[in-house]
This record gives sequence, C-alpha cells and structure tokens, in this order.
Amino acid sequence: MRSVFLGWRVVAAAFLALFVAFGAMYAFAAFFAELEREFSASRADVSLVFSLAGFLYFAVGAVSGTLADRAGTRPVVMAGFVLLAAGLLLAARAESLRAVYLFYGLGVGLGVGFVYVPALAAVQRWFDRRRGLASGFTVAGIGAGTLAMPPLAGLLIAQAGWRDTYLLLAGLVLVLGAIATAMLEHSPEQRGLPRDGRPTPAVQPPAGLGLREALRSRPFWLLYLAGVCTSFGMFIPFVHLAPYAIDQGLSERFGVLLVGLVGLGSMIGRFALGGTADRIGRRWGVGLMFSGMAAMLLLWLAASGQLALIVFAVLFGTFYGGYVALIPALTADYFGSYRVAGIIGCLYTGVGIGTLFGPTLAGLAFDLAGSYTIPITAGVIANLAALTCIAVIEEPGRFRAGQA
Repeated sequence: MRSVFLGWRVVAAAFLALFVAFGAMYAFAAFFAELEREFSASRADVSLVFSLAGFLYFAVGAVSGTLADRAGTRPVVMAGFVLLAAGLLLAARAESLRAVYLFYGLGVGLGVGFVYVPALAAVQRWFDRRRGLASGFTVAGIGAGTLAMPPLAGLLIAQAGWRDTYLLLAGLVLVLGAIATAMLEHSPEQRGLPRDGRPTPAVQPPAGLGLREALRSRPFWLLYLAGVCTSFGMFIPFVHLAPYAIDQGLSERFGVLLVGLVGLGSMIGRFALGGTADRIGRRWGVGLMFSGMAAMLLLWLAASGQLALIVFAVLFGTFYGGYVALIPALTADYFGSYRVAGIIGCLYTGVGIGTLFGPTLAGLAFDLAGSYTIPITAGVIANLAALTCIAVIEEPGRFRAGQA
C-alpha cells in the first residue's frame, strides 16, 4: 500500500464526499410528487425547492473555495455535511412549502456548496499530468449518488413516508460525510510530496494565477458565460424527467429510475471521458459535451416511450458527466493550482444562475402551456451558445504563455 500514490486516496475521499452530498441533493426527484401532493403545489413551486438549493450550492462555492484555500479542506467540508444534515432534518418537519424552501433550500444548498468545490479542488492540487482522469474518477461520485439515492429514497418513501426518509438521509449524510472528511488531504505540499506521485529532487510550490488575476482574464469570463448557458438546460431533467414520464402514462417509480439512469450515464461519462480528454485536449472535450447535451435534449423532445427515455437519460447523463469531470481540470489548465478552489467556486456562480432559473422556468412553462417543449428547446439553444464560447477561447497553453 505504501507504493500507492496518496493522491488516489484523496480521489477516493472526494468521490465519497460527492456521492453523499449529491446523492442527497438529487434524491429530490423521488420527493417531487410527494411535495406536490402534500402542499397542493404547482410544478413551478415545487421546482423552486431544487432550484434554490442548486443556486446556493453553486453560488456559495466562491466562498467555500476561498475558505478552503486559506483554512484547509477538512474543516470546510465537514461544516458542509453538518449544514446538509441539518437542512434535511428541518425539512422533515416542515409544515408549508415555504418552510421547505427555507430549510431544504438553505441547508442543503449551503451544505453541498461547502462540500463540492473544496473536495473537488483538493484533487486538482494532487495531480498535473493525470488531472483529467483524477477529476473524472472524483466527480463519478456525483453520478454514483444520482444512480443510487433517488431509487433508494423512492423505496424508503413507499415504506416510511417522505418525512422519515429525510430523517434517514440526514443520518446517512453525517456518518458517511465524517468518513470522507477524515480521508481528505488538502495538498501534496503539506505532506512534502510531488504532484502525480512522480519522484522529484524537490517539491515545487503550487503555481498559477491568483483569484483577482483570473477574474481580469478573458478565458475566465468565456468559461463563466459557457457555464451560465449550459446550466439553463442541464438541470431540467433532474427535476422534470420523472414528472414528464408520469405525463406519458408511465409509472412514478419508472420516472424516478430515469433520474437514476442519468446518474449511471454520468458515471460512464466521468470515467471514460476524463482520461480521453487528457489525450485529445480538455478544451475541445468540454465543447463536445455541450454538443452532446444539445443533441440529447433534441432527442428528449421526440421521446415518449420507455426505451427512448432510457436512451435519453443514459446518453444525456454521459455528456453531462463529462462536462462536470472536465471543467475543474480545464480551469486548472488555464489558471494553475495556486488558488484553484476560489477560481472554480467563482466560475460555478454562473452555473448557479442557470440552475436557479432553468428548472423553475421549465415548471412555469408547463403550468402555463401544459408542455415542456419551450424550455427543452431553450436548453438546446443555450448549449449551442456555450459551445460558441469554447470555440472562441484560446488554448490553455497559449494563455499561460502570455501570462509568463
């Protein structure tokens, strides 16, 4: 075991952290119909629960990433798990949808935000040459959590009800979150080790731009705009795929399973595409993910039967997972690892904007028109706009050379 590079233990810890945090987050699909019935709410109103949490966990990344850069990864991540568990506990006692907005949106949103960026950024510090592969393995935890937790939550809801299921999820979050936090290591420099586990005569300090320098650069704002655009359509399936399946005459359990299949596809994308992009170039790898998500949203427009929806869920998840795997590594390619957590966190505030408005506006469109055609089409156009941003951005090597 001594011959195994410690960075891979950090990858395993971050995988578990993201499995727990996002598994609890994306289990929301199993609660959608329950909340709709419990509070006699519209789809737009219920969608806003997820959108608020999603906006917060992306928006707070700018804060949690900077805190992790300065105070270390472990205390920030553990605080995130405590907030997440508290949000679930309080949501279980909510007597109105507004209380769910407050407890779930605030607790889960802040909790995931304090886990996500610091854990992900820790992995970037441990790797250079194999950064894409390591990121892919790490964020596969999101896919695994999305695959496992919504169906599990659905089974628990059928047996114990949605309130007790939130209580059970809170306990699971605290136990597994503590294990993941204990395994995390902030950086190889703190251990006197080189990145990638390669033997070197001296350990080099982390290099790269500071947050203020990154914020003044053209690549940062093109990546930011791309994140805003793609996120408008990216999170609509996580909220509305299960209700859409019910509208097609399919079972509620099958609808929840489809969200799990998005998680399965995202695991494929994260494992397979992270290492591939290390070889072909991560910039155009991200562009390929935008193209794929646009194509799959077009497929969703025509899908109605079980097979078509299964194909959509798996393939959309694959391209979504590839994007999530590659964007942190591409960020480190442009700006280095010196302040990578804070930079990633600021970039993710753009994704938070799309997460806030995309699922909620999709629910409003359905409430008004009885169809998801307009929001899905808008998601296609938004992903093509994100692809345009990637097409006009300069290569990381050329940008870094200009900064030298």
